Amino acid sequence: METTTLTPVLTKPGPYATVLVDVSEDSETGRQQHLARVRAACDDLAAQGAPTDVIERVATVLDEQTSAPAPVARLIVSTPEEIVYDELAMLRQDSAITSWDPLPDLTAWAAHRDAQVRFVLAVVDHAGGDVALWDSDVPEPRQETTAGGEIQYIHQVPVGGWASIEVQRTSENVWRHNAEDVVAEVRRMAAEHTPDAVLLAGDPTSCGIARRELADLHIPVTSLPTGQRHSDGGDQARDQAIREALHQIVIARRMRLVERTREAMGKGSGIATGVRDVADALVQGQVQTLLFDPARAGELELDPRDHPGLTFGAASVDGPVRADEALIAAAVLTEAEIVALPSAALGGAPVAGLLRWA
Repeated sequence: METTTLTPVLTKPGPYATVLVDVSEDSETGRQQHLARVRAACDDLAAQGAPTDVIERVATVLDEQTSAPAPVARLIVSTPEEIVYDELAMLRQDSAITSWDPLPDLTAWAAHRDAQVRFVLAVVDHAGGDVALWDSDVPEPRQETTAGGEIQYIHQVPVGGWASIEVQRTSENVWRHNAEDVVAEVRRMAAEHTPDAVLLAGDPTSCGIARRELADLHIPVTSLPTGQRHSDGGDQARDQAIREALHQIVIARRMRLVERTREAMGKGSGIATGVRDVADALVQGQVQTLLFDPARAGELELDPRDHPGLTFGAASVDGPVRADEALIAAAVLTEAEIVALPSAALGGAPVAGLLRWA
């Protein structure tokens, strides 16, 4: 997970109320169930000692209906003064997570967002294409546009002789120009937002043109087997193809990371393991990627006084805190990536850190 979006959270002094709760309303009683989940989460905050005004602020936001399709969860982080983080994700959160702590509880959120894929989806046909930038766990595109649009001679017509040949050539030129317009928009989004992948869907001929034009792109380009532009009933098949493609991207990314971790452990350099060593590496700004087992790391404590120089931005921490909260906060402030992996992939350790330098 890339962490820069979380940095502003730690620029405001705590303590922090954190709530991650399901806000889906996908049944006849969905609205009532949503409000009941919010009330239960707020009751948990009250039991942990959160002030009434903080709870009311959180409840007001969480009570809001969203237009996002189910499943959808909402993460709220509030200081005593204001909401400092509010984000939706396509996530079925069966049990709400609540905390009132010196540090925000971002463990479950980080574990979920680690599986997020940022991608450009281009649905292309002879007339051009729709190009959109997506984050896989956000229900709406971050950015979208339409490219191409030249329609004269878009269809080949069955007339005979030289006229037929000329129309065919003209049509193919239009298709190519429209596909090239789509490619230009894909390249722009790729340059501005560094997505993990580009997915192409739509007319096979136009997709083939686009894929050839994108052969030198620095990120993977995948053609989906289905998903015509403007087709009725095609969205469901296309969405399933997208999910399968994203799943393969996440698996490949995890495998590369596991291999890198094992290689570093085998060499005995370039990696820190265990809460103490990872915390010391974070003090030095050495950690490029924080690796953690959410369940194991959440069972441990870390005392910042044992690690001089370990700070948490504007958060005030005077004694032992949960190790996962502390390490994630320090990773955010040092711009380290955060990745959830089972401890078995970390040599049995609850946390590890791949280092920028040894």
